[in-house]
Amino acid sequence: MNLKQLEVFIAVAESGSFSRAAEITFLTQSTVSQHVSSLEKEFELKLLDRTGKGAFLTEAGTLLLDHAQRVVAEAREVPRALSRFRGLEDVTLKIGGSNIPACYMIPQCIFAFRRQHPGVIITLCQGDSRETLERVKREEVAFALVGTRFADKGLVHTPLVLDKISLVVPAGHPWSKKQHIRLADLAGEPIIVREPGSGTDRTLREALAKAGFAPDELTPSMCLGSNEAVKQAILNGAGISFVSEMSVQKECERGELSMVEVQGLEILRHFYLIARQGRDLAPAAKAFIDCIHQRFRL
Repeated sequence: MNLKQLEVFIAVAESGSFSRAAEITFLTQSTVSQHVSSLEKEFELKLLDRTGKGAFLTEAGTLLLDHAQRVVAEAREVPRALSRFRGLEDVTLKIGGSNIPACYMIPQCIFAFRRQHPGVIITLCQGDSRETLERVKREEVAFALVGTRFADKGLVHTPLVLDKISLVVPAGHPWSKKQHIRLADLAGEPIIVREPGSGTDRTLREALAKAGFAPDELTPSMCLGSNEAVKQAILNGAGISFVSEMSVQKECERGELSMVEVQGLEILRHFYLIARQGRDLAPAAKAFIDCIHQRFRL
């Protein structure tokens, strides 16, 4: 069975005539008859009653017609669907993002992208860096933005802009008016930390260890699962924490939060765009990555 045989069968069934079906399909009448006979031979069923008044469906033919019409209709939709896909129309683009990129980077690109490509529906899947990486590996998202680099094989990491992670305290905290504190001052100070798997947590611990301060000397007061939760906790006086400067810029400008320098400690990291190695991205994904590069390229 092939698509052409089904198209010919439909033409005969709907017109009730082999000769009329030949005109519709631009085939000879004998070729039309051969296609129908091939179907009957394959299924070992009579599909049409040939009479002097025309061709009439048998019960088996009626059943085949129902399925054949759906198959042919779907087949005809394939070129249109791929054309829309290529032209970025009626397309869903799934993007992954760890907390900071999902909240502060990707949204900055969405408006400009949607203005150019209004037919693309964007789905943003947010999680910590490790969770987001796993989504890329499972092919649940086309690509993702994360705040740390992993050693997983089969992935391409493209570095984007630098992010600075700073100690942030609420207004009224004893350190809020200080220009800087000593690294040793962190010992014993209750601090809000991110969950394991967070790019921020990983980067902080690596920077502390490099500066000669054991991360275990920190005194966690709570562990929260997102940067926004940490920021809200600081704003409500629940503690202090190391967070991305990108995420607290407005609150610091309003005087609600303060960034405090820690002597001997500078925490810088790249954001990374990660995608599967050797895989061709869809046109919508490529177009969105262009928007990301325009705004956040190194």
